[in-house]
Amino acid sequence: MPVGTVGSVKGVHQRELRDDIKAQIILGNTYHLYLRPGTELLQKAGGLHKFMGWERPILTDSGGYQVFSLADRRKLTEEGAHFSSHIDGSRHLFTPEKVVDIERQIGADIMMALDECTPGTADRSYARKSLDLTMRWLERGWKQFKETEPLYGYEQAFFPIVQGCVYLDMRREAAERVAEYGAVGNAIGGLAVGEPAETMYEMIDVVNEILPSDRPRYLMGVGTPANILEAIDRGVDMMDCVMPTRNGRNGMLFTRNGILNMRNHKWADDLTPLDEGGASWVDEVYSKAYVRHLFIAGELLALQIASIHNLAFYLWLVGEARKHIVEGDFASWKKEMVRNVTRRL
Repeated sequence: MPVGTVGSVKGVHQRELRDDIKAQIILGNTYHLYLRPGTELLQKAGGLHKFMGWERPILTDSGGYQVFSLADRRKLTEEGAHFSSHIDGSRHLFTPEKVVDIERQIGADIMMALDECTPGTADRSYARKSLDLTMRWLERGWKQFKETEPLYGYEQAFFPIVQGCVYLDMRREAAERVAEYGAVGNAIGGLAVGEPAETMYEMIDVVNEILPSDRPRYLMGVGTPANILEAIDRGVDMMDCVMPTRNGRNGMLFTRNGILNMRNHKWADDLTPLDEGGASWVDEVYSKAYVRHLFIAGELLALQIASIHNLAFYLWLVGEARKHIVEGDFASWKKEMVRNVTRRL
């Protein structure tokens, strides 16, 4: 899922998302949309889909990660997350019930439960208290979801989130409790937040042994192309990450043959296609030398080309993964592809 935090995937037009990148679903951010433009305007517009001109599905996270990342601006209580706006310092409270109401107003097709995202370095005592709070919040959020109705005439799904930091017993316990809700899909949160990659994979393994295999499993905020392939191998179905656009804006391009740093002098006179046979029209139209020139010159078009390329590559990668799963040769394909996508060119 391309990340459209405030109702916009940075540097990419909705038509490009739909026709060139072929995104089936994008992600919005409850925390940011609540603060700006605000739910009153979104509801007046008929929801985020109409407001931003995007007719395909949208998933909204709950704001839990933003609460985690704004540690100096928030306080967690049983009631919810108290925080100061990063925009104007105003004070707000996210309760599990209020987050459901906000996501109803946004009109997301998939809504996430309010949780606390614990840092990967948290000790057992903190992780235990955090998980217990997240599970109590989930119970309240689930109740609110069941007792309220969509606002715009279509059904919305509600995904619980498995937390538990890097502790196998807590992850196992959380997955068992989440599975009991029988939700149409489930999420795995609190990973790729400082822990080693192998620890992340270990947590995914234990959680996916428990979460029902006939429901989507959503790994939140991950990650590199190699991370994605390893997660798919462990039973993950959905992922999101700002990496394709954020790294793209900084000159890093992901390709099926490896990683390009478009600021490197080695591309200065390389007139070969950006990524021959690539997933987007930009790969054939623009040369490495031209895109490097745009980055060095500080042209905004560089950011746009890089974002379109990286997102199209990510969507191509997961599409290929699906194809090879169906064909039965995913394991051998993945082994070669991980080697390729981690290579620095």
